Amino acid sequence: MRRLAVIALLWGLVASVSFAWAKGPAVTDPAKADADFAFQGEYQGDVPAPDGMRKFGVQVIALGNGTFHAVGYPGGLPGDGWVGEEKIEADGKLENGAVVFKTDLGSGRVSNGQIVVTDNNGNALATIQKIDRKSPTLGAAPPAGAVVLFDGKNADAWQNGKVDEASLVQGTTSKQTFGSHSLHIEFRLPYQPEDRGQGRGNSGIYLQGRYEVQMLDSFGLKGEHNECGGIYSVKKPSVNMCLPPLSWQTYDIDYTAAKYDAAGKLTANPRVTVRHNGVVIHDNVELPGDRVTTAAPAKVGPEPGPIYLQDHGNPVRYRNIWVVEKK
Repeated sequence: MRRLAVIALLWGLVASVSFAWAKGPAVTDPAKADADFAFQGEYQGDVPAPDGMRKFGVQVIALGNGTFHAVGYPGGLPGDGWVGEEKIEADGKLENGAVVFKTDLGSGRVSNGQIVVTDNNGNALATIQKIDRKSPTLGAAPPAGAVVLFDGKNADAWQNGKVDEASLVQGTTSKQTFGSHSLHIEFRLPYQPEDRGQGRGNSGIYLQGRYEVQMLDSFGLKGEHNECGGIYSVKKPSVNMCLPPLSWQTYDIDYTAAKYDAAGKLTANPRVTVRHNGVVIHDNVELPGDRVTTAAPAKVGPEPGPIYLQDHGNPVRYRNIWVVEKK
């Protein structure tokens, strides 16, 4: 595979950040975020490559106290050109109002909504602009006949449901139960720059109360089964489509319930297709019919089950939740 030699020299290949546990603030309002929040996000533009200019994406992740990690994607951002092979990673820090990623052969400077890449002589080689991607299904209206579980007005459809500024609070179960269905949900992960791993914006949606599609601040991570979009303990997403924290994101899920015969014997395992921010990350995946995923509140069986939104101690918020039941 042809490598982007110029960019590799500029950014350098470094070890991934160690995701140790921490206990820092959890911010749910962008207006209350720290100064680092403005630098975090996605950047994309054309950069020099051996065969000419080529699209290149960068995700900049805030790690607290002026420290950052950058992940570069030759070909474009995940879901927009990157083919899931080469990544280029570097660490950086805030210096004099800009985030600087330094290597022996060059640097990248993040300020004013762009990344300027230079060589050691200060010659600018490329400028990559910050972008704000939004899911194409954001704000999708429920079709005729849909069961609206949350429209921002109240939490009447949820057991012990709570509303926070027109958003549903984590840790609640739908009163209505479902068999096979399609579901739309929008969620927003908190900004927790000092936290790591499973302590950073953790929640999940449990289909029928049995199978979890994980929600987690996995922006810039590998995309494992226990990260955003993963079917917990079953399968990792085909691509990590997690947007930066405090962005509204979408899951559009098509779920086919397990089938049982008249004697109660399992005859077909459940299956699921998941679109994360409009991109298919699980395509008709077979789920285990003999067990549920970790921490599921319901057991396997032929009965319909609820939608459960997990409380893992992080302030995750949801909106525009509706279900279309299938016969």
